[in-house]
Amino acid sequence: MGKLDQISQKEQDFIANQKMFFVATAPNSGSINLSPKGIDSFRVIDANHVIWLNLTGSGNETQAHVDENGRMTIMFCSFEGPPNILRLYGKAEAILPSNENWNEYISLFPAVSGSRQILSLKVDLVQNSCGFGVPFYEYKGDRDTLEMWANKKGAEGIREYKELKNTTSLDGKSIRID
Repeated sequence: MGKLDQISQKEQDFIANQKMFFVATAPNSGSINLSPKGIDSFRVIDANHVIWLNLTGSGNETQAHVDENGRMTIMFCSFEGPPNILRLYGKAEAILPSNENWNEYISLFPAVSGSRQILSLKVDLVQNSCGFGVPFYEYKGDRDTLEMWANKKGAEGIREYKELKNTTSLDGKSIRID
């Protein structure tokens, strides 16, 4: 198992080839959250900074936890090619559309309906492990269900949905959605 304090070019190349990643957060007390993410939603800004675009969904646990303590781990697994697991540890912040950095960061992603927030992670630890136990899976394509749902709802419907479903965590914490 290798530990580094930044994302090397080798790890950046590995990240660029992955179709899926996992995000883990935890509040100071309460339920741990682990979410799979896909679509073209991850960017390496530099050797210690990554961002990912989070879309409107049924919950908003990641932001609730990040707002409380900033702790986040992102994990990539190689499902094709040589085995590898890569984890990025650090402090995160949620960047909402009202944030001054929103336009700069959102321009790095393709336009996607239902964009909710961008999570910015300042990486302080990078860990590689073998991944020998991770099975092979064949990538067949991205699902379009979430984007079709967001397009059907429209901007006003998404706003109403976020107010209804994304303002309180599973543990009852309030979440800002501005």
